[in-house]
Amino acid sequence: MRADTVRGAVAAWLDRIGPGLYGVACSGGPDSMALADAAIEHAGATNVVIVTIDHGLQPASAEIADQVAAWARGRGAAAVVRRVTCERSEASARTARYAALAAIADELGLACMLLGHTARDQAETVLMRVLRGTGPAGLAGIPARRGIYVRPLLELPRTAIEAAARDLPAWHDPMNHDARFARVRVRERYLPILRAENPSLDDALVRLAASAREWTEAIDAIAAPFAHFPIDCRVLAAQPPAVRKRALSLLLQLDAPHLEALDALITSPTRGERSLDLPGTTLVRSYDQLWPQAKAHSPKPELEALPGFELRPAQPGDRMRPARLKGRSRKLADLYSDAKVPRRDRAAARVLVRTADRTIVWAEFIGDAFGENPPQTYGRF
Repeated sequence: MRADTVRGAVAAWLDRIGPGLYGVACSGGPDSMALADAAIEHAGATNVVIVTIDHGLQPASAEIADQVAAWARGRGAAAVVRRVTCERSEASARTARYAALAAIADELGLACMLLGHTARDQAETVLMRVLRGTGPAGLAGIPARRGIYVRPLLELPRTAIEAAARDLPAWHDPMNHDARFARVRVRERYLPILRAENPSLDDALVRLAASAREWTEAIDAIAAPFAHFPIDCRVLAAQPPAVRKRALSLLLQLDAPHLEALDALITSPTRGERSLDLPGTTLVRSYDQLWPQAKAHSPKPELEALPGFELRPAQPGDRMRPARLKGRSRKLADLYSDAKVPRRDRAAARVLVRTADRTIVWAEFIGDAFGENPPQTYGRF
């Protein structure tokens, strides 16, 4: 496999995105180093920012992050190192990493953030989701593009990555062989056994992801008109189960048990008012209308009497990390759009800001921010 396969894939994506300042998330491993090298070669060093997130989970992590930054600057590119705090788990590290990447992209006005996921990562992700009991949409695996995140190497095999990284100063993270992590067990225990039955298993799983993505795109076009609040339960209940559940998935990021519980509430007979507690919010069905609603709070002092917080109108460019997105940052305008908040209500919407760091800890119609405990909550979600 020729090393220029990586450069060709990166060039194709950057040409599709168009001119701008490109971010490259780079841990210093072979995948991300090959990606960073290709981006610099194609776009020019002055158009690339190499971003390294130091999770602090390795004794030498700070030194490695600084080495990556030094390599980038030696190539003429800008470099950013951001330290984050997280638990020693894949989910915690991922949440902290994406929150930091989103913040950096917003700060620098990046056209995109390139990520180094490869075909092997796609195969592992699909198999892990099968083991955990995913639905059809989950089989689509990792998207090649979602928002600012772009994965140019997603269809490239390991041989292409190794060829491209051969002469680069890449390091190999020992956590990639730590069997305490599910992904490592899948990679080093289960996939080798399954490849004995099908040597082309990785290709088969990547094809499965592509087919599932085609299915998802098709059903999304049908389900999207139903993915808004308020939900008319009679109208949605009349749709096939696949359309109902996909509409709910587009509206709310829920795991399978919560999705089943919400579908059961929507398809149940009409009677009075019932509620369902979900991560980050409570949904209330009143006869045939279903709305998100704030959870009850115990009485608390008036906000104005508490130092350290400011209640102000929402402003253009405001961002927050809503509880339902579990740490992922989004523009408040996009969150209001997703929640179908009428424009007349958005104009008067308020946000609660912590004065120490200007972080939005609560927004009207959206609710609390991830990991925050605001002194008081107003209105409905």
